[in-house]
Amino acid sequence: MANITYHIAHSACYLLSLLPLRLLYCLSSALYLIVYHVARYRRPLVRKNLTDSFPGKARAEIIGIEKAFYAWLCDYFVETIKLLSISKAGIMRRMRFEGLELINAEVAKGRSCALYLGHYCNWEWITSLPLHTSGTAICGQIYHVLEDKTANRLFLKLRGRFGAISIPMAETLRHIAKFRSEGKPVIIGFISDQVPFWNNIHYWTDFLHHDTPVLTGTERIVRKAGFAAFYIDIRRERRGQYVARTVPIAYTPGRDESYEITERYFRLLEKTIERQPPFWLWTHNRWKRTRQEWEHIIDPVTKKMRFD
Repeated sequence: MANITYHIAHSACYLLSLLPLRLLYCLSSALYLIVYHVARYRRPLVRKNLTDSFPGKARAEIIGIEKAFYAWLCDYFVETIKLLSISKAGIMRRMRFEGLELINAEVAKGRSCALYLGHYCNWEWITSLPLHTSGTAICGQIYHVLEDKTANRLFLKLRGRFGAISIPMAETLRHIAKFRSEGKPVIIGFISDQVPFWNNIHYWTDFLHHDTPVLTGTERIVRKAGFAAFYIDIRRERRGQYVARTVPIAYTPGRDESYEITERYFRLLEKTIERQPPFWLWTHNRWKRTRQEWEHIIDPVTKKMRFD
């Protein structure tokens, strides 16, 4: 039954993806009216996130960003579906990369690279990276396995169209060890702006005017594996046109202080969001965990969850 459901979903999405992007954007504009004005999808959360993140902006400007965000979110939906059929030439024209010579230079030395990303612009289109690299390294991304098996399988299909491999988060170290034993350099993308579980909170930073618990697992992997670390700074030029710029974070991560790499990432991500605020995933309940709750739940000595 699950197989049938997947094939139905895949066929429907594939047929939709065959439409030219200009028609898909017409669909997106209609979808925006439903999502924003009718369904009002998570509007209170988005308004709160924007207001708290940009305390200096007037209400009218916040509402303008809010509307632009929902319009982009609908664009993201149709653009992601388009991945099922868009040609190599088409995606290379619409998702451009700058500064990849920095990554290719490290790969030429036999080094692997970690790419820090956020839920910003169309992060799914970054999976076209293999089309732009030297071909020496294996390109992939760490992903969180979705509970819905049909959706999970569909996203794996989307993300693998141009040669990138998807690595389940729980299997990251095993795959890295395997590639290393085979002498294969890798370029792996890590989306690192998610909310960590209580017992995975080790570091807090000020991010968009919030006291924010952040994931530090990527930094631990980078240090342990000796990866060169880069940030992918994405900007949207117009509908369906993105540019991803490579920014070095750490070439010798073992020499940096603890959490320094994580801190650099969040400072860079913050600047990206402040430059074009509508294109971050504001519907995400990013600040649902507070330091006060964390201190109540986690034992300060053992760093484990209390069971009282």
